[in-house]
Amino acid sequence: MSEFEKLPDNFDVEDETTPRSSGVSGWAERVLAEVNTVFVGQERLTRSVLIALLADGHVLIESVPGLGKTLLVRALGKVLGCAFNRIQFTPDLMPSDVTGTPIFDEKLGDFRFRPGPVFTQLLLADEINRAPAKTHSALLEIMQETKVTIDGVSHAIERPFLVLATQNPIEQEGTYHLPEAQLDRFLFKLVVDYPSADEEASILRLHTRILGTDVLHASNLMQVTSPTEVLEAQRSCESVTVDDRVINYISLIVRKTRQWPTFSLGASPRAGVSMLRASRAVAALEGRDFALPDDVQEVAIPALRHRVILTPEAEVEGRGVDELLNELLRSVEVPLS
Repeated sequence: MSEFEKLPDNFDVEDETTPRSSGVSGWAERVLAEVNTVFVGQERLTRSVLIALLADGHVLIESVPGLGKTLLVRALGKVLGCAFNRIQFTPDLMPSDVTGTPIFDEKLGDFRFRPGPVFTQLLLADEINRAPAKTHSALLEIMQETKVTIDGVSHAIERPFLVLATQNPIEQEGTYHLPEAQLDRFLFKLVVDYPSADEEASILRLHTRILGTDVLHASNLMQVTSPTEVLEAQRSCESVTVDDRVINYISLIVRKTRQWPTFSLGASPRAGVSMLRASRAVAALEGRDFALPDDVQEVAIPALRHRVILTPEAEVEGRGVDELLNELLRSVEVPLS
């Protein structure tokens, strides 16, 4: 039996019969069960977004329109009891349209800060690649430090805070390339495909029972948790133990991306931190208080696919990022003992 299949003797656990993160697993089951009453299919997407939320990270979703990204964020907001906002990114969107701006208050005779739509807990940044770089830069500080600085004054954003940004992989006219610095701020990049035939039929059946187009209100989604419980779940994930062998495994994967012949740019140390945080969240979702190499393998590709750049030769050959990352993962020895 692998040593990773049982609790290592040197793990500091108060009660080995009850893993510290078992509460996270039950909490996640309640959230997923309620969200899935309206968000049919795409279980991997929902699970990955929940992992990012528990790891206190942000998500970039690449998919064609109409796959329910807005519905997912609205459903999560209602189920979690978190505030929700949506920003439609356009070429003329200004940074102040995102962060907010000082306005003159005649009663006070002075300027006061009017918060922008980013002051929320779940933010859907729709078609983020349609805005210019100066607007993207407005999100950098927010995503990293959960605050907005205007005229030298910092304004904190209420936690938990999750940015779900979307981009369309097909329509490239009128779009801008996301800066590498901003891509690195996303914990995951998720690529969403069409639902299966059975799932698509289930979506159609769901709409036959609903009057109008507002699926969320018609289905009476229930709030099953609260922002306070989300923060508690995040803290529980931080207490998940990661053995040195798992840490070395993560480090080897990240460092190998910088030497892989088909990558002109490898992943930064922040990628390793992202994989570590996400692996802890996966372990907590599974009811464990220690991480396994399997947890690292689940999050490796979503955490790396937007942090590496293919060589021109690999692009000409039509090689895909996910294909090459899978080859890289297979070349790294998995710690077993």
